[in-house]
Amino acid sequence: MKRLLVSLLLILLVGACNRQDADIPLPDEKAVPAYGDTIIMGSIGDASNLLPVLASDSSSSDINGLVYNGLVRYDKNFRIEGELAKSWDVSEDSRTITFHLREGVTWHDGAPFTSADVLFTYQVYIDPKTPTAYADQYLQVKKAEAPDPYTFRVTYGEPLATALISWGVSIMPKHLLEGVEITKSPLSRHPVGTGPYRFKEWSAGEKIVLEANPDYFEGAPYIKRVVYRIIPDQSTMFLELLSGGLDYMGLNPIQFNTQTDTLAFNRRFKKYRYPSSSYTYLGYNLQRPLFQDKRVRQAITYAIDKQELIDGVLLGLGQVATGPYKPGSWSYNPNVRTYAYNPDKAKSLLAEAGWRDSDGDGILDKDGKPFSFTIVTNQGNDQRTKSGEIIQRRLREVGIEVKLRVIEWASFLKEFINPGNFDATILGWTIPPDPDAYNVWHSSKTKLGELNFIHYHNDEVDALLEKGRHTLDQDARKKIYDRFQEILAEEQPYTFLYVPDALPVVASRFHGIEPAPAGIMYNFIRWYVPASEQKYSR
Repeated sequence: MKRLLVSLLLILLVGACNRQDADIPLPDEKAVPAYGDTIIMGSIGDASNLLPVLASDSSSSDINGLVYNGLVRYDKNFRIEGELAKSWDVSEDSRTITFHLREGVTWHDGAPFTSADVLFTYQVYIDPKTPTAYADQYLQVKKAEAPDPYTFRVTYGEPLATALISWGVSIMPKHLLEGVEITKSPLSRHPVGTGPYRFKEWSAGEKIVLEANPDYFEGAPYIKRVVYRIIPDQSTMFLELLSGGLDYMGLNPIQFNTQTDTLAFNRRFKKYRYPSSSYTYLGYNLQRPLFQDKRVRQAITYAIDKQELIDGVLLGLGQVATGPYKPGSWSYNPNVRTYAYNPDKAKSLLAEAGWRDSDGDGILDKDGKPFSFTIVTNQGNDQRTKSGEIIQRRLREVGIEVKLRVIEWASFLKEFINPGNFDATILGWTIPPDPDAYNVWHSSKTKLGELNFIHYHNDEVDALLEKGRHTLDQDARKKIYDRFQEILAEEQPYTFLYVPDALPVVASRFHGIEPAPAGIMYNFIRWYVPASEQKYSR
């Protein structure tokens, strides 16, 4: 579901992959493309669901992104291009889009892909019985129709800025899902798509295996097999990389800076570095009385030294976050209120909110209750864990007791985040090119499994998000989202921590990797291993 998830949540700067020659290898022009071999990729968490409409986690999204296609997608420079749609027309009033679909595309079981599948996918998303976090953009459609097998048309009640890219949603097979309760479909475990890779095997907690689709409409991928190995601990994953058990993983800053700087490593692997399409935050459960006073949230932000996190956790490989958009992007507001590290200011705000150390034990209290809470985060992400430890120490210095709990990914989502069973959490959001953040911040998106799980509610923010998504002029949208960021900066429902750099590493036998603003995975089906370097024969 990565295609849709990325499109719905946040914003990535077009052109932000500022090439750093020391960190991005040059392409090998002498290598000759060949079919075959296997790439083994490390994943800290198992997938949860391989039906895109039901998936919201990154592990599931990685798999779904190779199994399914949308009508459109972003290219390497974040321009919209056709995928299952070969072209489209937009009406003069910007309310109707007519997609002209590719002919001859087949599902992995051999059935033909048609506009009926697109219409069915739309109907699944708007069905109130479908437990999805992504229905809202499709509920904006007033009419959807499939006048012939290769034409799909949607009409909106009013212009929608994200209308076109919203059809980057993974299209699902009508012939396998119609008449089946979506939450009970076997496709959740055995997906069938139109994408470049076919599902082969899923051993829960161990691995997911995909095989190249020889009938893929853009041409068969060069790499024959993709294996995702689930390894919850990043240090263990790195040892697997060194031993040859992995070909690809995301490095942490220590691994990137100090543990891979050898001639032997650089012969076997290629490292890449570019600004990631994500930010990390400390989010507060606003249903907890402890966090309902904005002075408390502001105080916590003042008590956290963000630059200390950049230097100590990221080793300088990242930048401070002040809101949900990346610094330098068109929608980013550089003039919002900021919170430089100031523990005295933090103590002052806490005192204003009624928190004082009345018994001299070093912990603030109010109405006989100590200021104590637990931060939860997911296992396998050292950056989040280390950030939590530093935050824990800094908050103790202003009289706040913090406990840190690290939880296995699937349990973390199911038992804590989705049901709202937490005080505060350290997590991250992916950042797409469009700034529409409705699904994360609008007060209507707080139901079980939806993305506003901190239960943030601000009437002006709701109005801004509604207006922003229906405004097509970029300058006018800029003003809307500037104000949106000002409110978040004032209210601090999150303490926005940092934007880390992406630090992927790939075994050097893989060629065809061409870093771009979209990163390195955008042309994955064109990666290859020359015949003389192939490691796996089957």
